[in-house]
Amino acid sequence: MKKTQFSDLNKAMGGKMVEFAGYEMPVEFTGINDEHINVRENVGVFDVSHMGEVWVKGPKAFEFVQKVTTNDVAALSIGKIQYSCFPNGKGGIVDDLLVYYYEEEKYMLVINASNIDKDWAWLQKQNTMGAELENASDNISQIAIQGPNTIKALQSLTDINLSEITYYTFTTGTFAGVDNVIVSATGYTGAGGFELYMYNKDAKKVWNAIFEAGKEIGIKPAGLASRDTLRLEMGFCLYGNDIDDTTSPIEAGLGWITKFVDGNDFIDREFMQNLKDNGVSKRLKGFEMIDRGIPRHDYEIADAEGNVIGRVTSGTMSPMLKKGIGMGYINKGFTKLDTEIYIKVRKRLLKAKIVKLPFYKA
Repeated sequence: MKKTQFSDLNKAMGGKMVEFAGYEMPVEFTGINDEHINVRENVGVFDVSHMGEVWVKGPKAFEFVQKVTTNDVAALSIGKIQYSCFPNGKGGIVDDLLVYYYEEEKYMLVINASNIDKDWAWLQKQNTMGAELENASDNISQIAIQGPNTIKALQSLTDINLSEITYYTFTTGTFAGVDNVIVSATGYTGAGGFELYMYNKDAKKVWNAIFEAGKEIGIKPAGLASRDTLRLEMGFCLYGNDIDDTTSPIEAGLGWITKFVDGNDFIDREFMQNLKDNGVSKRLKGFEMIDRGIPRHDYEIADAEGNVIGRVTSGTMSPMLKKGIGMGYINKGFTKLDTEIYIKVRKRLLKAKIVKLPFYKA
């Protein structure tokens, strides 16, 4: 089991450690609800060093990234980030990712921890044009500081004007006395904040500085469990639950990152265009429980007569809304807003309704 640079620090702070994607990671510290609410209302810190980073460099970098991702890389300018996905050549998704346009002829792809080996093999296989690829996943640490008081907690640690880093942009500079730290604002919680990328050798220095600077305002560590409930309240997809090798971005409601523009000849473009033009038989939709109950991954979704019309991909009790929420693939004909559906929970049919995402609006 791999350890991040922060494993010992996570344990010292009371982290309950579990195996996740081959890494020893903290699942929770003070409790899911406490950590979740602290991120929504104050500021929390996540060790996300298990995430993967791949550099794509050289004269063929743009051509390569444009081929393997569905979003239009030509729309990026240096310092901007795109959410995208790798189509798998069979209509499904290899992974979802972030594309950072770092500098001329240089991109950073941020990928999911559980898919690092799979993604790396896929990217190498697709590199027919000779782009320079570097899997830097084991050399880079990442910290996500999330919540409305993030700038208040961090600004004293850097000369970078953090308020100027808008959503889906980044800059590189000195942070906590460490050079070449990437500071970005993508967020997986919907609570605002930043992600910091640094070399492993500098990781503990940055981590300790963050907790020292944020001590006065009650900064706290947060684990994977609250990260999951936070992203679900925002309706963000989790690879392996809501999207995978068998689901298309069109079915997943990710048409907005699937760009059918001139010059964007990504893998599976024709297949995806056909789905967009002719419609799909199921769609990923958000729902809220009307009856009391908590939807869970893989629970069946049914109509009023009990006929199965879909399945839950993600579900939880929302700490902010105090009700059960979930997402799932639901058959055509049952996907309009306010349509009543039923979640099968231990042979009982519990009423729910289709709602617009995100579930939680700050």
